[in-house]
Amino acid sequence: MTQVVIQPSYGLPRFRRHWADTLDQPVPFTEQRYASALRPAERRALDALHPSGTAHFWGTTAKHDRRMCRLGTGDVVLLTGQKHVLAVGEVGLSFRNPAFAEALWRPDPAACSWDNVYSLLDLLQVRIPYEAVWALPGFNPGDNFMGLRFLDRQKGEAVLSGLGITTGTAGPGLAVA
Repeated sequence: MTQVVIQPSYGLPRFRRHWADTLDQPVPFTEQRYASALRPAERRALDALHPSGTAHFWGTTAKHDRRMCRLGTGDVVLLTGQKHVLAVGEVGLSFRNPAFAEALWRPDPAACSWDNVYSLLDLLQVRIPYEAVWALPGFNPGDNFMGLRFLDRQKGEAVLSGLGITTGTAGPGLAVA
C-alpha cells in the first residue's frame, strides 16, 4: 500500500531557498561535494534508483527520525505552501545522513538541520488548492496542514483517488489527474 505524506515545504524563506536548490532543479549527486557525503550503500541505492546521476531531494529535521523510518520507495509526498499542494513526488530512497543534507542545503547555523533526506523518483509541480483536499473524505475545511503528516490508510487512499494520483510503482508513472 502506498503511504501518503503531507509536508509543508514553502512557508519560510529558508524553505523556499531549499526548494530552489533541490526541487526546482535536480541535484547531480555524483558530483564530489555531494558524493563525498554519501555512505557507500546510499550511493549504490541512489545510483540504482536514479541512473542519470541526478535526483530531486527533500528532507526533515531529526525530530522526525522515528516517523521517517516508515517512508519507503513508491510512497507519495504532497509538498505544500501558499495554501496549495505545490508539488507531488514519488519517494525513491529515504535515509538519514546529516552530512549529505548539509551539502544539499547549506543550513543556517541558528536553524535546525535536516538529517532525514529522501530522493524523489519523479516530481510534478502542481497548484492544487487546499480546498480540493479538504473536500476529500476525512479532511476538514480550514486545515492548513502544519507540520509533517503521515496519513492513515483511508485518508491516503482518499488523496490518491480523489486527486487522481498514480505512481510509477503502481502504474505507468507519476501522474496527477
